Amino acid sequence: MFIATDIAENVQCSYPLEKLAVPEEILFLDIETTGFTAKSSYLYMIGCAYYEDGNFYTKQWMAEAYEQEKELLCAFFEFADRFSVLIHFNGNNFDLPYLLQKCAQYGLNYNFDKYTGIDLYKRISPYKFFLKLPNCKQKTIENYLGLNRDDPFTGGELIGTYHDYIETPSAFSRGALLLHNCEDLTGMISILPILAYYDIFNGEIKAKKVQANYYTDYNGNRRQELLMTLSLPSALPVPLSCTVNNCYFKGEGDTATLRIPLYEEELKYFYANYKDYYYLPTEDVALHKSVSQFVDKEHRVQATAATCYTRKQSLYLRQWELLFNPFFKRDYKSKELFFELTDELKRDRSAFTTYAKHVLEMMGTTY
Repeated sequence: MFIATDIAENVQCSYPLEKLAVPEEILFLDIETTGFTAKSSYLYMIGCAYYEDGNFYTKQWMAEAYEQEKELLCAFFEFADRFSVLIHFNGNNFDLPYLLQKCAQYGLNYNFDKYTGIDLYKRISPYKFFLKLPNCKQKTIENYLGLNRDDPFTGGELIGTYHDYIETPSAFSRGALLLHNCEDLTGMISILPILAYYDIFNGEIKAKKVQANYYTDYNGNRRQELLMTLSLPSALPVPLSCTVNNCYFKGEGDTATLRIPLYEEELKYFYANYKDYYYLPTEDVALHKSVSQFVDKEHRVQATAATCYTRKQSLYLRQWELLFNPFFKRDYKSKELFFELTDELKRDRSAFTTYAKHVLEMMGTTY
């Protein structure tokens, strides 16, 4: 077994590790194998990165024979015992299950129960479309953040290199195998700022400034919008703009603006207990039977779910799930929900923070 320990001198991370855990308790993990299935492939490298005395270090265990898998596993788990947090990239789907299956094969009683796990892929993949990423591969995220690798190979391309190394060991082959794993490890550290976009949806944002704004649309019509200035929980490494359902987000650094359409129109509020109402066709309104019983019978009919409403002309904001009550609709079958921008609501800054989170959640999860 070959062991390599190095200081990661050129690794820089602008994302504060303290947001995730105590830095010294974090262990980054990446493995290299000759296939996806533990029973029919070999584990040939386990790599780790960790923070100590103000620097990042990498430590790699490499099997120089197929029979050294057990030795790799024991060395890794003994080293990892002093850490409490595991950070990996798609490790929930591959690295961790693979290692556990290998442990089972060799009768080793190791597991990951004591660790808090952070899967970077799992955290960022739900927001792939918000970030306009073609996929969520680690190299794609590295490119998005403007990071460059020295390693030109993929893990699949290096499988043959490892088999060749077993037959004919060479410093060049070993160096290529170690470099790929090392750059996967240091790459995980370098892409941690991508979590700033995860924090938009899962951290504490705050509406700092809220105002109504007028603009002219493409057809020359005068429109209104709500303009919010937000403070973000983490500084964005790359400026981002996105439009979803006519809502516009633009973020740079730790500040963002959110523009949301305002609708000045007449909408309907539907009563739930329609059996207690009459509908007045001439007035196009529903009245409770305790009041409408005084209306001539020829001017009233039993209300239905679709006709049991009152109409109101006002200023509205859209909501994509029921957030604020009472809610209004354009008609009974409409799936679009709205709430009234009342004078009381205009003075409630916390309500706008809640609404901003609601809009962002819609934008982040709409494909």
